[in-house]
Amino acid sequence: MDPVGQDINLNSPNKGLGPAGGVDSLTEGGAMGVAAANTLPPGLTEEEAEELYSDLAKVEEEINTLRQVLLAKEKHSAELKRKLGLSPLNELKQNLTKGWQDVQTSNAYKKTSETLSVAGQKTTAAFSTMGTVLSRKLGDMRNSPTFKSFEDKVGNIKLG
Repeated sequence: MDPVGQDINLNSPNKGLGPAGGVDSLTEGGAMGVAAANTLPPGLTEEEAEELYSDLAKVEEEINTLRQVLLAKEKHSAELKRKLGLSPLNELKQNLTKGWQDVQTSNAYKKTSETLSVAGQKTTAAFSTMGTVLSRKLGDMRNSPTFKSFEDKVGNIKLG
């Protein structure tokens, strides 16, 4: 291959093609290139190699054509999106919104929501019960003789 004239840009429709947009120099030489290079794999005749190189050239030409068609379609798609006012940000927002809606309608989300709801209700009930118990215990403690004695001593300190 002729690396000097070859287009190495991976996004280029001419990737792998020589300076004139034709096939690589290996395929240009045909059988002469094969014979001159003397690099036939074992069990491959010159005729078979020539046929393979010919097929390779056709496939590379088809790839080049497909790249050009794809590029034209991508440009057309971008133009249609521009006319419709669809920016990449708008598309991302739409995708996220649709994804969130899909999550919310999924069975896993519903089950998780129900489980969290029940857990929240049980936690609320537990805190409420705990608060009632603590309130009662503090009231009992306040009415106990020990607390009254302590309260009297603290009161005497303030007065004295």
